[in-house]
Amino acid sequence: MNADMRAKASAQTDRFVHERLPAPDQWPQMRYDLPELQIPDQANLVDVLLAQIDARDLWHRPFLRSQTECLNYAEVSRRINRIALVLTQDLGLVPGNRVLLRGGNSIAMALAWLGVVKAGLVAVASMPLLRAKELGEILGKAQIEVALCDAALLGELQQVQAQQPCLKTIVPFGLFNAQDVLPNLPTKPLADSLEQRAALKKGRHPPCPTAADDMALIAFTSGTTGQPKAAVHTHRDVLAACNAWPRHVLQANEHDVVMGSPPLAFTFGLGGLLLFPMSVGACVYFPDTKYTPEAMAAHLFESRATICYTAPTFYRQMEPFMRQHVQTGRQIALRICVSAGEALPDATRQLWKQATGIELLDGIGATELFHIFISSKPGDVRRGAIGQVVPGYSAKVVDENGQEMPRGSVGSLAVIGPTGCKYLDDARQSNYVKNGWNHPGDAVAQDADGYFFYQSRADDMIITAGYNVGGPEVEDALLQHPAVAECAVVGVPDTERGMLVKAFCVLRPGHAGTPQTAQALQDHVKATLAPYKYPRQVEFVAALPRTETGKLQRFKLRTT
Repeated sequence: MNADMRAKASAQTDRFVHERLPAPDQWPQMRYDLPELQIPDQANLVDVLLAQIDARDLWHRPFLRSQTECLNYAEVSRRINRIALVLTQDLGLVPGNRVLLRGGNSIAMALAWLGVVKAGLVAVASMPLLRAKELGEILGKAQIEVALCDAALLGELQQVQAQQPCLKTIVPFGLFNAQDVLPNLPTKPLADSLEQRAALKKGRHPPCPTAADDMALIAFTSGTTGQPKAAVHTHRDVLAACNAWPRHVLQANEHDVVMGSPPLAFTFGLGGLLLFPMSVGACVYFPDTKYTPEAMAAHLFESRATICYTAPTFYRQMEPFMRQHVQTGRQIALRICVSAGEALPDATRQLWKQATGIELLDGIGATELFHIFISSKPGDVRRGAIGQVVPGYSAKVVDENGQEMPRGSVGSLAVIGPTGCKYLDDARQSNYVKNGWNHPGDAVAQDADGYFFYQSRADDMIITAGYNVGGPEVEDALLQHPAVAECAVVGVPDTERGMLVKAFCVLRPGHAGTPQTAQALQDHVKATLAPYKYPRQVEFVAALPRTETGKLQRFKLRTT
């Protein structure tokens, strides 16, 4: 179908996003080489996923669970139908309008997201900890008129409303059970809340006849390298993603219970903790309490979760608590633990395996490509490797001219497949997509068997005295030392060597940040890696700068 025909088939009468997509010559090539990636030209991803539930008669299966609530697929379908009616009838929204969703991981947030997309609107989810300034940038970029906001998070959004006249309406959602946030709130729905409005709705929202190439969501990148970018994904993109990594690598089923820490506003969390489970009829568990390593370890046992998603740092922090549970004789239901969001040190992988007996399933993805495109099944893991390219995608290692490099060489990762980068009105599109290939900005190597080995972010490669040093490799060595709880390695300017390798270390309790400790860590790295890779500077810190999704912000360390 050509662009003109797709425009005619589109149900999105608000063309704001369509008109601000990159020029056609800046688009990535999109490949749909596998039968399961062939998406009909008219498709609404929520309706398609629910149709799959209907075809398998899984309406009775639990879908969204918390400590206080459990909704099966039939009830979820009814609730998102009513939310869609509120959005279109009460608020007068039309397909293509953008809707801000502000909330943590909860049943209410999941229902709101599904209701927005079912109605043919464009979901723009934001991280719960964003402040007024950051929210204002999102509202202005996407020109959002309506926001659905967790009642406990209204303050910052109401503050920014005065500076962003485009935001006309804020509708709160969620029961006021966040007593640790606002202790004097009632425990019933707020008057005029999304739930109260939805409860009054009768009838069924007619399926919005969105084209598969209509916009489903705008995902703002996590800001690990500075100013976030707005990545746009269509209904086709998301449905194809549901049939790529989840089908070929994760292989979940309707008996799985999924939980994890990535926010639903982060595509890692949106896929892993909502859309991918929905695509197979699985259950998602959202704890009512905050995500701390100790609490999450307890929830994994209490919920009988079989699949867990979180970042490497969180697995490392959970490990002692998981070990305690196992040692007391508690039976673990977990069978798959997915690690993504940042590089997985092999030291962390082995630590988790020793504590739980489970091989971490590593993967690399990108907000721009929606989810994971390189990974391997637990039984196919190769030590130190991210994995192999996911079926449906192609990947290669290229030099600065885009030419593929010999196996074993370190270069830049280039990817192509059924999803790809489409920034909203952003000149940085041409930095990401070159000759149809997506360039996520990762330095990698590939062995003769097709396994990819992560080196660093391309702009994080440390060149010291003519040697290339990948920060993650040094971090992995440091994490093998019993004194180190967390660490980050960056390059800092040096007149003699060009750059020096510098380590920022968070120590475990009982270890002091003394010159003797620094020397011990340097000697440890020298004994583990080539001597030129050891950190010539070691700084001890109480915590490392991270995004809300847990990603390390090395650019902040380089400016300290």
